[in-house]
Amino acid sequence: MPIDYSKWKNIEVSDDEDDTHPNIDNASLFRWRHQARVERMKEMEQKKKSFIEEKERAEAKLKSLRERLDKEAAESEELKKAEKEFQEAQSKYEEIEKEERLQPWNVDTISHDGWEKTIINEPKKMPPPPMTEEEKERRYKDFVDKNEKKIKEFGMLSRWDDCKKYLLENHNLCCEETANYLTLWCLNLEIEEKHSLMEHVAKQAIAMQYMLELAKQLDVDVRGCISSFFTRIQQADQQYIDAFNDEIEAFKNRIRERAKVRIEAAIKQVEEEERKARLGPGGLDPLEVLESLPEPLKECFESQDIKKLQDVLTSMDETEAKYHLKRCIDSGLWVPDAKSKTENTYEEAPSKSEDKKVEEGEKEKGD
Repeated sequence: MPIDYSKWKNIEVSDDEDDTHPNIDNASLFRWRHQARVERMKEMEQKKKSFIEEKERAEAKLKSLRERLDKEAAESEELKKAEKEFQEAQSKYEEIEKEERLQPWNVDTISHDGWEKTIINEPKKMPPPPMTEEEKERRYKDFVDKNEKKIKEFGMLSRWDDCKKYLLENHNLCCEETANYLTLWCLNLEIEEKHSLMEHVAKQAIAMQYMLELAKQLDVDVRGCISSFFTRIQQADQQYIDAFNDEIEAFKNRIRERAKVRIEAAIKQVEEEERKARLGPGGLDPLEVLESLPEPLKECFESQDIKKLQDVLTSMDETEAKYHLKRCIDSGLWVPDAKSKTENTYEEAPSKSEDKKVEEGEKEKGD
């Protein structure tokens, strides 16, 4: 069956691709043409509306007169005049319809708005100015002073339903300060070797961190994520549960490592304080000095045998003996008031060279 293309012959093709003079601004020309076309259509619409109103008025007047004259069973000049006005209005309306039908189609007559909507961009939320470390610390301290008991009560809960109910009743606990407190609490529990309790509180800390992260992703107040989080965690598939448990295990491992570092640092600090308390008048550590002494001297101090010390010093080189004695005095191995006695002891214990000189002198006198 042949196709009838006649209904498309009067379509007014867009002139956006028409060649124009190079000195003419195409965009402005197309905009003017479109504006003129829209104005013609608007004028046609107004004429049509005017003729429709005129036709309706004439039709209403004619109907009214006919009803009145039917009752009177007579005709009058007024009726003829009304019929004539109606015929003229009808003729004008048919003429404008014909003119509208003969008007070429274009993009403005073929297409029409299917629907429309208005989107108003909301102003972006200005982030609060960053707080200094001092302000953060003060805010954290104030929050903990007011809510420490409630935070610990939340940390001891185990059932998800109880956690949800508690946070809905105390929604001010849903914040970074609570998450930080739970983390520090876990660290202190691990240092105190309360491992089971640490593992329990760790689950609550991760739950709070999950809620904070969910609120951050959705860009909403964290208090609005309480119900949605607990609903999701209770109805989650195994993959989500595994990911949640893996996060808890990773958190507990970080707590254990951090606690280990804290304990080592505390032990080191105690040892350093003990070492400072041991320092002698010369600023030396008696334990370090004792360990560095030659074995014979070390045995003398451990046994506190002064006679043996004299014998050992006598057998040692004079310079080496003075060096070790001075270090013993500076470290406090030899008490300060006995320093002179120690020196006298050393002087009273002549060296081998002095004994030899004395023996040679006595021999010469005998000769």
